[in-house]
Amino acid sequence: MNIDLSPALSRAQDVVNGLLMAFPSLAVGLLVFAAFALIGSAVRAAVARLTEARLRTHRNAGQAVGRLAQGLVIFVGLLVALSVALPSFQPGDVVQVLGISSVAIGFAFRDILQNFLAGILLLITQPFRIGDQIVAKGFEGTVEEIQTRATFIRTYDGRRVVIPNADLFTDTVVVNTAFAHRRLEYDVGIGYGDDVEQARALILKTVQSVEGVLSDPAPDVLLMDLAGSSVNLRARWWISPPQKADALDARDRVLSAIKSALTAAGIDLPFPTQQVLFHDQTETSDGDRVRQREGWPAGSGPVPGPRRAGEVAPSTAGDGKSERLAQQ
Repeated sequence: MNIDLSPALSRAQDVVNGLLMAFPSLAVGLLVFAAFALIGSAVRAAVARLTEARLRTHRNAGQAVGRLAQGLVIFVGLLVALSVALPSFQPGDVVQVLGISSVAIGFAFRDILQNFLAGILLLITQPFRIGDQIVAKGFEGTVEEIQTRATFIRTYDGRRVVIPNADLFTDTVVVNTAFAHRRLEYDVGIGYGDDVEQARALILKTVQSVEGVLSDPAPDVLLMDLAGSSVNLRARWWISPPQKADALDARDRVLSAIKSALTAAGIDLPFPTQQVLFHDQTETSDGDRVRQREGWPAGSGPVPGPRRAGEVAPSTAGDGKSERLAQQ
């Protein structure tokens, strides 16, 4: 049985000839892509250095912007290399395909892309930096790392919290260490019988004498409220640096000094009190039933005497109905 291999050999020969003819273009395309890859690495390093020098920020910002620039250079290099290696290739076709597929990719990785873009913007705009103490999403702590996807903070009780960058970019973030000075305050209640000006002067002098309290801006004491059981004075003072530990130490020293000074001066530090009054306007011991008191309606007619538990009181002209005493 004779098998004719000439058609297969002919096709193989055509493939080899085609590869040989296309080899120069493929080689040039690979060289072009390699050149763009090298250029991309150089661009990444240069952009990272310029970003860090320009923004005076941490290393993560420069690396993120550098990687983004490198990716753009490599993408352009890929299009150029394909155009050189495949003369029939049109970059517009790739852009069109990417445009169609980007819709599906965008829906599938929406949260990831959103966090990535938010991370880039956070690294560039710098609303906070590594080492800052922030309050975000109900958590408070020190910023340890800012990545392109999420930000890591360390809470004061030694826990790590990972917050997506999209949340930090769109929600409110309180930066406690954004400025060199930080103001603290506390309300102190004194008795109504005490001299307000004397207490104000004593509190102000005490706060000024505490170590760590700044003289500029100067502390002050304001009358804030005439409360139910006390007259409230608000002491305000400034500290530096503004870290949480320094704030707690300053607060401890100031409050201890105020308590000792007011107690030594005989100024009252009252606590909330309540007075509960029970009235029964059906008894002779309640007094004049003709007047309305504490929301009770005025009565008329004879005043009944004391009754025993379970006894029904007779109707009177002013009451209009019978009353039954509750079990005592």
